[in-house]
Amino acid sequence: MKEYGQDVFLPAESSGGLAEEVKVAVKTMEELSKNGFEKLMKHNKLDTLVAPSYSASNVLAIGGYPAIRVPVGYYGKEGVPIGTCFGELRGSEPTLIEFVKDYQNYDPSKH
Repeated sequence: MKEYGQDVFLPAESSGGLAEEVKVAVKTMEELSKNGFEKLMKHNKLDTLVAPSYSASNVLAIGGYPAIRVPVGYYGKEGVPIGTCFGELRGSEPTLIEFVKDYQNYDPSKH
């Protein structure tokens, strides 16, 4: 059943699981997340991380944290798209969505 990717999943299912080095890498990333991003957010009593997309989105994704990327414009003659990444701690998806919604609806001319 190639059209559904079964040709990939069947061998993976019979592989015996993750290799030991992958398990070590996952454990390392969990520790870095706990002692890095989570510690930063909790210690400083922060609700939301706002950073350039290219620098934050991978860290948040690897750590399993909710993140939303928002396009903000273009850079250079080639018009490379750039964006902002918003991230929060696990379980905060509703507040993250509200924060980004408010950000997108903000109109400086009204203030």
